Amino acid sequence: MTRTHRWTYRPEGSNWGDFGPDDQIGRLNFLGSEAVMRGISEVREGRSFCLSLPLDLPGGSALNPRRSPPRHFATARNGQSNFNHALARHDPDLTDVICDDAVLLHTQYSTQWDSLAHVGGLFDADGDGVAEPVYYNGWRAGEHITGSDGGEPCCGCGDIEGVAARRLGIETMAETGLQSRGVLVDLHAAAGEKRIAIGRDALLRAMDAQGVAVERGDILCLHTGFADAVIAMRGQPDAVRLHTSFAVLDGHDPALLNWLTDSGIAALAADNYAVEQSPAESGKGLRASLPLHEHCLFKIGLPLGELWHLGPLNRHLRAQGRSSFLLTAPPLRLPGAVGSPVTPVATV
Repeated sequence: MTRTHRWTYRPEGSNWGDFGPDDQIGRLNFLGSEAVMRGISEVREGRSFCLSLPLDLPGGSALNPRRSPPRHFATARNGQSNFNHALARHDPDLTDVICDDAVLLHTQYSTQWDSLAHVGGLFDADGDGVAEPVYYNGWRAGEHITGSDGGEPCCGCGDIEGVAARRLGIETMAETGLQSRGVLVDLHAAAGEKRIAIGRDALLRAMDAQGVAVERGDILCLHTGFADAVIAMRGQPDAVRLHTSFAVLDGHDPALLNWLTDSGIAALAADNYAVEQSPAESGKGLRASLPLHEHCLFKIGLPLGELWHLGPLNRHLRAQGRSSFLLTAPPLRLPGAVGSPVTPVATV
């Protein structure tokens, strides 16, 4: 049994407390100078790849009815649109023409990072016999912040202003710089367009066949072909095809979850939706609907990236007989957000 000032029990298979009782960044603690320099050593050509989809893709809400495309609009100036706005309208001596805009953005609509506040679990962390909502390292929803850090206490209702989002918000990821060596596995080469749930053994076979190895602090990236298909659909996604095609990780494989723990990787990103099978297979009894999310975000503090555009990078690396590169992928430094758009850059 491990004790801290916030929890008495930690979930089986978790690393709560291993990085300290107040840790907020989980496996990103592995992003030290050694990991960054290992990434820099992979730069041989000075060529960069943008790994983000256009942020208005996939298009529509067919893949997730709770997430909508960005809404882009102009700010207002004196009741008029502040886009292509000539200041001569207000003063004939001024020659400036101004464009100023705003975006209403669902943070996890397109290429994204999940923060550690994205998925928690019902768990009896204090041993009182009642499971309560709790997040990585025992941070709780609805718990009051004392103000010792200068912040305002939350309202205690467990909403988006709760302590978990404040402590584990996406800004904690952004503050690390999120730069390391990226390592790419081509699951499309192993599975084609078939919807195959990839467990540990299948993943390791693909890695061995491609000469891929990971070290502590690496960011593992998985190419399945999903994002390439999204781009080809030009904003009109075929939800049935996308939900029934391309490889996904098997979150129900305990060996895979244990491997992720033991691998030492700092983060995991894929070009598909949710990284794992979603919706997950049905079952009985108490369970997580997304077991890989539960394991990574809730138990071991391993951030997940989704809908990354890895196709062009994968083709280049395969042609060069390579699998690793320098990856720079900080999310928005948006306090309290549980996810963020990201424009990852791979440098080879």
